[in-house]
Amino acid sequence: MKMNLSGIVCFTLVVILCCIGKTISIDRLHISQSITYNSTITSPKEQFHLGFFSLANSKKFYLGVWFNLTPTRYVWIANRENPLNDTSGVLRIREDGNLVLQDNAERIFWSTNITNSSSQNFVAHLLDSGNFILSDGKEEARVLWQSFDHPSHAMIPGMKFGWDLTTGLNRYLTSWKNLDDPSPGEYTYRLDLHGVPQIFVMKGDLKHYRSGPWNGIDFGGIVFSTSLPFGTQIKIDDSEVYYEHYLLGNSSLMLVSIDHTGVLQIILREKNKNDWRVMLEIPQDFCGDYAYCGPNAICTINDARVCSCIPGYMPTNPWEWNVRIWSGGCVLESPANCSERVHFKEYDGLKMPDLLQFKLNATMTQEECKAECLRNCSCTAYADANSKGGGSGCLLWFGDLIDIRRLTLSASQKLHIRVSAEDIVTKSDSRKKIKIVIAVIVPTSILLICLASIILWKRKSQGKGMLGQEREKENFELPYFDIDIVTRATQNYSNMNKIGEGGFGPVYKGKLESGQEIAIKRLAETSNQGLDEFKNEVMLIAKLQHRNLVRLLGCCIHGDERMLVYEYMPNGSLDSYIFGGSLVNNHLLAWRRRFAIITGICRGLLYLHRDSRLRVIHRDLKASNVLLDSEMNPKISDFGMARTIGEDQLRMKTKRVVGTYGYMAPEYAIDGVYSTKSDVFSLGVLVLEILSGKRNNQFHHPDHDFNLLGHAWRKSL
Repeated sequence: MKMNLSGIVCFTLVVILCCIGKTISIDRLHISQSITYNSTITSPKEQFHLGFFSLANSKKFYLGVWFNLTPTRYVWIANRENPLNDTSGVLRIREDGNLVLQDNAERIFWSTNITNSSSQNFVAHLLDSGNFILSDGKEEARVLWQSFDHPSHAMIPGMKFGWDLTTGLNRYLTSWKNLDDPSPGEYTYRLDLHGVPQIFVMKGDLKHYRSGPWNGIDFGGIVFSTSLPFGTQIKIDDSEVYYEHYLLGNSSLMLVSIDHTGVLQIILREKNKNDWRVMLEIPQDFCGDYAYCGPNAICTINDARVCSCIPGYMPTNPWEWNVRIWSGGCVLESPANCSERVHFKEYDGLKMPDLLQFKLNATMTQEECKAECLRNCSCTAYADANSKGGGSGCLLWFGDLIDIRRLTLSASQKLHIRVSAEDIVTKSDSRKKIKIVIAVIVPTSILLICLASIILWKRKSQGKGMLGQEREKENFELPYFDIDIVTRATQNYSNMNKIGEGGFGPVYKGKLESGQEIAIKRLAETSNQGLDEFKNEVMLIAKLQHRNLVRLLGCCIHGDERMLVYEYMPNGSLDSYIFGGSLVNNHLLAWRRRFAIITGICRGLLYLHRDSRLRVIHRDLKASNVLLDSEMNPKISDFGMARTIGEDQLRMKTKRVVGTYGYMAPEYAIDGVYSTKSDVFSLGVLVLEILSGKRNNQFHHPDHDFNLLGHAWRKSL
């Protein structure tokens, strides 16, 4: 009996010891209870927890709600402005009905701050929606306070985002300060009620991103793919203006959050998967940045020019426009003349301009809207206010049109922009002239092409020894590779051997029978420009030998085939290391290695400009044209755009500007004037990219619209 009793005591002690440090979970909090560091409140279906937590690199402690999943995603934080310094925090319900968070010295770190209630049975629940509520505990419970009315950085389905006009409550999101600090950051995500509801991401008081106005179907600038498993609904009446997301089905979880850089993320997780996926980021690209192209301009992400003036407008500063500084936007080509006839150009698939100077009429028809804009000389554009049922209502814009972009998916609204009728007539006359010219030129061109084809066919059929003659004429001073050798080396140009492709054509990795690895640039059959570049590259590199220039081993000319054979660079191009984002690549490019690469590029460029048999201007020096050998030594490559100049020539001019925007010197990009200084400019941009790890043309800074080069110049002042 004694043995049994002692055994029971030992077993009980073991159980108690095992429970020490374990988290205790309850489903609700009553006025007589409290939540401490080792306890949580759990939602009925155990999908959410409420409790205390600390981030990995922080000694601060917070009370919050999170998904009961790994990795953890927090959806609400109570004391983000006033964190605890240790684990002594206690959450309880006071007798006045307020939830309070205190430490062991009874200092208050957070409270619900509701007015006194007559109830004595207060209770706090964590619902399956993730909403933490405080109720009066009666049979028909009245909600006294809820976390959904006080969001922090995230929203989940069922949470209202926007305004309660009766109480003045505004529900909006505020970013974290940084990845390790959930205290309020500088970005907010909020619904604006100025005229027509729009969503803004604000950086302090400055607009960082704008959705476009609500048009009865969606926010015009946010067009969600129909394949996403969620929907959006909005309510607009005298008491509330808000929108919320809802899930389509029960197979997914959803979280919308704003990060510390001002990017809004829509994150989904399928219930049978082990990780969260970012389905959408807003802004998605630089056209999403507020007023990226300035006033009276349209931003198009897939256009080489990116920004274009609307009809009747021209760049405010043409020089800035030519060097891709767009923020100045566009101005009228000539002062507005209210007596001249006007026309409206219709645009489909645009985000509507910001509502700065506007007029809204919910009852007008489209014809009445157009007539109203025609009557007012300062009216610059109009659109329907509600796109449901074919469109109704009227939105009129006055003055500058700000923050317009072309959307990647179809939009439901059409924007009508005011243009001069004279511009339309002039363009119409031009089109007629073009049609007449085409009617004359096209038949003549076809006839000439036919004659040229016959002549070429006759020449080809008469001369089978052309290849030998061509080789003699093209004295490249290089060994020739037989076509069979190249074909075997690349396994018949297998896709497995293909390592890249450029304007010249595809590039293949090959292996000769001797075991030597080679790289083969094959001239694409459709590349008219490539033949000239081929000859240029062969003629130049045959005469250039330097440890920091890629070595040309030979060429292959067979029928219509043109190929260059280079030494193989196993570490690929420099851009994959400085822009790739890989931890391994970043480790390989420590500061000492980056300095060595910069030094090697400078030596190669000095050889081209001063020390070689020819004086060569590369004209396309950039990160992707610097290759790295097995020891990470840099080799300048791709001389298809290069040109030679005489010893006594300081500069040259061309009508055909080639190269890569962002690396081009301004005088070359604008006027076609190039010299050795043009390469030095490109080198400077490349050095900045190597040091910063940022692309010049894709650099964004929250305080200005300059590229990386402009940012560096600004910092130097």
